[in-house]
Amino acid sequence: MNLKHLQFFKELARTQHMAQAAENLGISQPSLSYAIKKLESELGVPLFEPDGRNIKLTHIGSVYLTYITASLNDLSQGNELVRQLMNPDTGHVNLGFTYTLGQQLVPELLTNFQHDTQNRAITFALNQGNTTDLLEDLAAEKYDMVIASSIPKLGDQATDNLFDFIPLIQQEVVAAVPRDHPLATKPHLRVQDLAPYPMILFTKNSGLRPLIDQILASADVTPQVAYEVEEDHTMVGFVKHQFGVALLPYLPLLDQTDVLLKHLDDQPLQHQIYLVVRRNHFMTPSVHRFQEFSRSYCWQHYTNQDRLL
Repeated sequence: MNLKHLQFFKELARTQHMAQAAENLGISQPSLSYAIKKLESELGVPLFEPDGRNIKLTHIGSVYLTYITASLNDLSQGNELVRQLMNPDTGHVNLGFTYTLGQQLVPELLTNFQHDTQNRAITFALNQGNTTDLLEDLAAEKYDMVIASSIPKLGDQATDNLFDFIPLIQQEVVAAVPRDHPLATKPHLRVQDLAPYPMILFTKNSGLRPLIDQILASADVTPQVAYEVEEDHTMVGFVKHQFGVALLPYLPLLDQTDVLLKHLDDQPLQHQIYLVVRRNHFMTPSVHRFQEFSRSYCWQHYTNQDRLL
């Protein structure tokens, strides 16, 4: 079935006049007549019938027009959406990111990206989750990109076969202790100092958990696990209420009235944050622009200045 024939049918149904429709379409009347007859032949039913000197839709033609109008409108909207998405100044970015990045990095990136007048019409859909869930959704094409940790496998597949992990920024891993805790007054804190106390850990599907396990193992600490939680502010809440101490990325906006974040003197490992995209996958111009901006911004304002998040 020819798309142009459907467009011809719609115009003829609107005018109900063969010569007028042909003129409006910029084609000859025999060409229009041929297109309508071919369409009727394919459908096996008449779509028009004589009405004096003009023509009118048959009952079946009227029903068919309803669906053709809706379909052509959907197609037109789809074409317009593609044009918008392919316009680097008016596109859309579906961005996922881990919980800890909502305090500073993601708002900072979006604010500075949209300072450029060329980028102000680019829209964003934002969502948060743990690294595993974000990468699963990225693989399912629910996101254009995610900002998260790295994990070696997603199910049975190696993540390096699925995604490109672009190093973006590093976070310092610190200890979280209640303000009235015995460790709160120590001027120099080591990972080993946490060993006697119950600990709140990230769940095993968190991208941070392997790093936390590595830090504890390097200090020869076997944690007394009180609870495992998914999100950093939940972790802080459990620390505040004396359920244990914790290791977590530094939270720049945390009110440290009840919970202190303390530097660890013997802990050189940092939490590497990546911008993750699907490997060998088409990327719209606006998504590519935000990707390149994020890489450049983090290099200039963090990595090149030896700054941690």
